[in-house]
Amino acid sequence: MQLRYALRLYPDTGQRAALAQAFGCARVVFNDAVRAREDARKAGKPFPTAAELSTHLITQAKQTTARSWLGEVSAVVLQQSLRDAETAYRNYFASLRGTRKGPRTGAPRFKSRKDTRQSIRFTANARWKITGSGRLNLPKIGAVKVKWSRTLPTTPTSVTVIKDAAGRFFASFVIDTDPAADAARMPDTDRTIGIDLGLTLPQTSSGGTPIAVLSDGTKIDSPRFLRRAEKKLKKAQRELSRKQKGSRNREKARLKVARAHAQVADARHEFHHQLSTKLISENQGIAVEDLAVAGLARTRLAKSVHDAGWASFVNMLEYKAERYGRTLVRIGRFEPTSQTCSTCGVKDGPKPLNIREWTCAACGAVHDRDHNAAKNVKTAAGLAVSACGAPVRPGAIPAQREETGSHGSPTQARAA
Repeated sequence: MQLRYALRLYPDTGQRAALAQAFGCARVVFNDAVRAREDARKAGKPFPTAAELSTHLITQAKQTTARSWLGEVSAVVLQQSLRDAETAYRNYFASLRGTRKGPRTGAPRFKSRKDTRQSIRFTANARWKITGSGRLNLPKIGAVKVKWSRTLPTTPTSVTVIKDAAGRFFASFVIDTDPAADAARMPDTDRTIGIDLGLTLPQTSSGGTPIAVLSDGTKIDSPRFLRRAEKKLKKAQRELSRKQKGSRNREKARLKVARAHAQVADARHEFHHQLSTKLISENQGIAVEDLAVAGLARTRLAKSVHDAGWASFVNMLEYKAERYGRTLVRIGRFEPTSQTCSTCGVKDGPKPLNIREWTCAACGAVHDRDHNAAKNVKTAAGLAVSACGAPVRPGAIPAQREETGSHGSPTQARAA
């Protein structure tokens, strides 16, 4: 299995300038590839192949006055930019044919120098390396300081240098994990759990609003990172709106807004990682609902849905379940988990959201709405435990995760 480990970079002034030049050259090559394909389409000619684009847009372009500066950056960066354009078109055509999973993608568009997120990729043939002092030595950029918040388990196969909207630099390493080491890290257990995700829940004894309720009765409080930072975010956004467009003060205000949002996103990301790792380590089988997050994000609950980050949390459960040999099962979103009695199985009908407890008319059992739903999620998933302690479910397959646009489908794992 392939994972991504993102580590913070601290380039000096000269290295920042070299990275900015590399970002710009990669953007120009990408835009030239898109333009060449669009010109061929309008002229009714076949699309140029990757080899033809490499020859015309890189090798021959370096010999011209208008594109001579392409020779000042690593050739691998330019070749990888062409591969990104090829991947973008491949995904677009697969989406048109209906063979690509997920939402439909549009045709590739030109990149702008004003894009707040920029990246370049170095593969093994670029001869980048990690020095003995722990710096990342990149061709034609230099040895960049790295904050080693964790050690890499194996030698990376590639590295992507990213500049985010907040002006921070990261090195994203692709790592091939060791299945034997992963199995030793997470020994088998005989526990299984069902998870009911929700927003409109009663406050717990600690005073928070649960983001999830487990089938064993545990309620997990939602930190509500976005709601707690709203006052600070509003102030920063108000200051940005008052700055003159195109001014340096506006750029400073934009960075302030981006950094405030980055703090919220990083805190949520870390919370999801810690929670998902805890659930994976304690349970051999996990069942969750397949919620329509995109649909819920278009309702009046949109801000709360984004603040909860259900999709990110479930995606982490998916790839960690695959990595550590656990079983993750998604049940249908139309399963009546809140309407069915988990004791006798009688369907009691729909209930308004303000009904948090109800009594089954058939057996007289008193249910907490969310705890009852979590138990029904586990039952609907068909999770059972065999004699050897492994979860068994007819027809179950390991959870899969794909990352579009990266080679080998590596999974994001900043704090696995």
